[in-house]
Amino acid sequence: MAKQIERPIPESRAWSYVVMGGLLEIVWASGFKYAYVPSIVILVALLTSFDLLIRATKALPVGTVYAVFAGMGTLGTTLVEIVSSGGVSAIRIAFILLLLACIIGLKLSGKGSETA
Repeated sequence: MAKQIERPIPESRAWSYVVMGGLLEIVWASGFKYAYVPSIVILVALLTSFDLLIRATKALPVGTVYAVFAGMGTLGTTLVEIVSSGGVSAIRIAFILLLLACIIGLKLSGKGSETA
């Protein structure tokens, strides 16, 4: 049997995987807290988010991918918590904005910084 050659995915597609995976991380992480989120939704979101993360690391630096993925999850679950609780402090908003700036900085500095 001939071995199929795996073509590398474009960076733009890899970044879309990171974004989709980060959004799914918000679903499964927030789903742990709220009983009305079905367990199957949590499980599918969890498995799919990690599959997307793994696919993205084929074309992007692992450290950058994971930092952006985890940062998105942190931001998203924090925002879900703020919306559901109805309260937020100025210091919390400041740290959320700082985290967002760091995620954007990692994304912008990650291009071409590592070679495979």
